[in-house]
Amino acid sequence: MALVPLNGIELNVQTEGSGDLVVLVMGTGSPGRVWRTYQVPALVKAGYRVAYFDNRGIRPSSECGEGFTLDDMVADTAAVIEHLGGPAHVIGTSLGARITQELALARPELVRSAVLMATAGRPEPVQQAWSQALCDLHDKGVEVPLPFYAVASVVRNLSQATLADPMVARDWLQMYEFAGSTLGPGERVQLALAEYDTRLDAYRAITTRSLVIGFADDLVLPARLSREVAEVIPGARYAEVADAGHVGYLERPDEVNRLLVEFLGGA
Repeated sequence: MALVPLNGIELNVQTEGSGDLVVLVMGTGSPGRVWRTYQVPALVKAGYRVAYFDNRGIRPSSECGEGFTLDDMVADTAAVIEHLGGPAHVIGTSLGARITQELALARPELVRSAVLMATAGRPEPVQQAWSQALCDLHDKGVEVPLPFYAVASVVRNLSQATLADPMVARDWLQMYEFAGSTLGPGERVQLALAEYDTRLDAYRAITTRSLVIGFADDLVLPARLSREVAEVIPGARYAEVADAGHVGYLERPDEVNRLLVEFLGGA
């Protein structure tokens, strides 16, 4: 499966495996295929049909550079689940976790269970400032030098426990350089979604069985923000992964995958 017309746009949707449906929702600026490194194989092995997709704003899905809202992205995810014959277990990280939270609130009949990684229920000033700075650079036509972008991304997204190994640190720097620093119009819109009103009180109405995972060394969305979300969702479980930064699902995949499989299996 590839480009599918859904919710008035086209979304690049991929599925693997068979069994109960699990839908993975990625964060700001990243393609859905990032999940294929560790989470998709583990979930397929555990007996699930796993779907992942490129959010609007990320090519080859529709870029929608003229603008869109978080509600649009929630509706996209709902359309993917309906298209694949949901309901589904939904796993999101960062912006993808916010999408999952709002989906569980707005369309609970589509969400069998929810996993929210590196999430927040209120805006975080430093993250807002970072996102606004990148938007300003994009709007002024400034190209961020690749080496600077790579260093900034590694420092922001990874735990110092990961970077303690020089060879591993160099690998991550090369990976971010390879990914490039160019910000597309759809990615710019995604970044702007860092500006939003506090939603913690609203999440008290979520009835979906939920697991919240914080990453202990996350500088982008510190674990305390994930704990806040877990505290307001009735019955939510909270787990924290040590020695992991914002991309802890890539840094500590064995621990993250263990938490995912155990939680989904208990549904």
